[in-house]
Amino acid sequence: MWALRSLLRAAAGRTMSQGPARRQRPPKDPLRHLRTREKRGQSWEPGGPNTVYLQVVAAGGRDAGAALYVFSEYNRYLFNCGEGVQRLMQEHKLKVARLDNIFLTRMHWYNVGGLCGMILTLKETGLPKCVLSGPPQLEKYLEAIKVFSGPLKGIDLAVRPHSAPEYKDETMTVFQIPIHSEQSCRDHQPAQRPERPLGRLSPKQPSDSGSTENEQHFPDGVSQKMDGRDPSLVVAFVCKLHVKKGNFLVLKAKELGLPVGTAAIAPIIAAVKDGKSVTFEGREILPEEICTPPDPGLAFVVVECPDEGFIQPICENAVFKRYQGKADAPVALVVHLAPESVLLDSRYQQWMERFGPDTQHLILNENCASVHNLRSHKIQTQLNLIHPDIFPPLADLRHKGEGATSRVPAVRAECLLKYQLRPRREWQRDAILTCNPDEFTAEALELPDFQESIQESRKSVQDGPAPAEKRSQYPEIVFLGTGSAIPMKIRNVSSTLVNISSDRSLLLDCGEGTLGQLCRHYGDEVDRVLGTLAAVFVSHLHADHHTGLLNILLQRERALASLGKPLHPLLVVAPTQLRAWLQQYHDQCQEILHHINLIPAKCLQKTAEVSSPIVEKLISSLLEMCDLEKFQTCLVRHCRHAFGCALVHASGWKVVYSGDTMPCDALVQMGKDATLLIHEATLEDGLEEEAVEKTHSTTSQAIAVGMQMNAKFIMLNHFSQRYAKIPLFSPDFNNRVGIAFDHMKVCFGDFPTVPKLIPPLKALFAGDLEEMEERREKRELRLLRAALLSRESPQKRVPRDEPPSPQSKKARAQ
Repeated sequence: MWALRSLLRAAAGRTMSQGPARRQRPPKDPLRHLRTREKRGQSWEPGGPNTVYLQVVAAGGRDAGAALYVFSEYNRYLFNCGEGVQRLMQEHKLKVARLDNIFLTRMHWYNVGGLCGMILTLKETGLPKCVLSGPPQLEKYLEAIKVFSGPLKGIDLAVRPHSAPEYKDETMTVFQIPIHSEQSCRDHQPAQRPERPLGRLSPKQPSDSGSTENEQHFPDGVSQKMDGRDPSLVVAFVCKLHVKKGNFLVLKAKELGLPVGTAAIAPIIAAVKDGKSVTFEGREILPEEICTPPDPGLAFVVVECPDEGFIQPICENAVFKRYQGKADAPVALVVHLAPESVLLDSRYQQWMERFGPDTQHLILNENCASVHNLRSHKIQTQLNLIHPDIFPPLADLRHKGEGATSRVPAVRAECLLKYQLRPRREWQRDAILTCNPDEFTAEALELPDFQESIQESRKSVQDGPAPAEKRSQYPEIVFLGTGSAIPMKIRNVSSTLVNISSDRSLLLDCGEGTLGQLCRHYGDEVDRVLGTLAAVFVSHLHADHHTGLLNILLQRERALASLGKPLHPLLVVAPTQLRAWLQQYHDQCQEILHHINLIPAKCLQKTAEVSSPIVEKLISSLLEMCDLEKFQTCLVRHCRHAFGCALVHASGWKVVYSGDTMPCDALVQMGKDATLLIHEATLEDGLEEEAVEKTHSTTSQAIAVGMQMNAKFIMLNHFSQRYAKIPLFSPDFNNRVGIAFDHMKVCFGDFPTVPKLIPPLKALFAGDLEEMEERREKRELRLLRAALLSRESPQKRVPRDEPPSPQSKKARAQ
């Protein structure tokens, strides 16, 4: 007891010596805009918003997709929500919690790939309602994501189909315009059909029936019904701002002797703002004398034209014609989500011209060169100073081919480019990102001890023992996502690429944004890499581990076509529960099952008996393509149906991947004498109780697992997003342990080097480590205080005063 008191006094003394405690701000209420709206009541009628602008979130590039954010002081809107949009909004401080409307132009993964993650985040912020507008398959999409998200309780997700009447809120009225392609659905089948693997059979039973344990149902036996799935439909949006009433001119009113400052002025203000004359003391006063003119109800249009089959229906659409020429509501801006082939078509160019010379045009497509993930570029540039091979520079995606020339005022999208509708119509470029590697380098080189620690680590590597065997480039491990739960600006969610050879690779997990990470890592080489992909291992069905899969499948088809190679189904090793999600999305939203051959992960367990000839052949194909002697899985201690895996190569090396898990004996047994263990280390030491609650591992627990299995080297990853840049180090770190970063690339010959990079890493992130150490000390102090009080008053329950963790509720829930 005395020791506890002494420690508490010492800690309190340290705190007091640092000066008076800063007064803590009350936490911000992310939903305060809703409270304000409730106070106004339903009868409140705004006079139109004062400020309205559109802002590019994603400019249409292959790495980021196309998305648009619309702001007013009353509402926030998002147009399209592809993979990575949530990450970009988080990085660039576009508040997700304020979104109450999401508009989708087409049911395609390119537009909805990030929607499931966005919905889960909106749910955790406490947003009571969000309305999704667009294609009719949206309701089926929401049903499908419940396969892995569970019931979406706590948020009312309403779907407004394109056939519904116009939508009106405090900012604008939105009209949905369905557009059907000239081509039939048959013409929208994939350009290639997959080759039929040798001996692959069509399953006998339907995919929604109770299947045998190791039967798979893709792709020849998939249901080809088209109920609800309609690739020939896009939905355009015409958004008309409410007229903004003029401003009352107080000084002018005073000059005319009006009773300014009294109750009598209220009806006068209301009348002149409505454009009516008033009579005061026998004199008629015109509204323009004491009120500025009203701001007209400008309109903007968002239209997607995926291919030439939609051009004629768009040109002939009667609704668009009403907004062209001398329209009642002048169109200030048309946003075009269209490839260059559409923009070059003379019919589409003439349609653009018909809006008139006063209408601006914004183009979003893959020819729009823009930096999106600036923080990734900054961190990677600085890490590259530490070791240029292990931390290679990211590809420059800004150099694109020339786009189509236009006879109308057209602007190419860039991330964070704004077009302001109110108070003044203008383009605003001040927020556009500038990527300056020299600036990032100079900032790092000014840090205390950074350059010295780099020199010392390089000398240490040079002075180390010569490698016993010749360094081989393969296998090469590329960490694409090393964070947990939700994509954040520095660490994306789980994905690791294993390049087995120059022409064969596989992915270990495939979280949202994996394709974008591949694009940023490989640049123009991304098609070649996708062409080498033989398999994907999905460890479990949490969204941060598999929602990047569909984009990989779709972009792999495109890559194989560009390489002149035939399309064949990708092998996916996953829990059988993944099948339900894929089947529902295929049936109701978009055809994807011809891309996949599913191998149930449980069929690769040590004691599993494979009774299905189809699965046996797929397993043999997997081993043969990847030159593996064994691909083994085991159940790990996380959620239900969570697996780890071990890859044993014909040349003798062994890579073990934990997926998400607490320390697990089955993983230790499966991974005995591994060459490399990639193990999750979600939490720091001292948070063992939290780790048990969330079924994750701490740093020391992960290292201990590696030591028990006698792994030659251990790479830690899947860090909580509270450790955005670097995790806290534990005393158990040794020369067999390394920390994974996004875009880090290692091969077995780098094992002696990786631990020697820790001193410069500590110097680069010294400020972050200091903050985390302070948080840890405060947490330990609270625990000591609670222990002391509980001993003195065993009957009195002590409430916890620990503030919420900086990570989101969603991250804490996993």
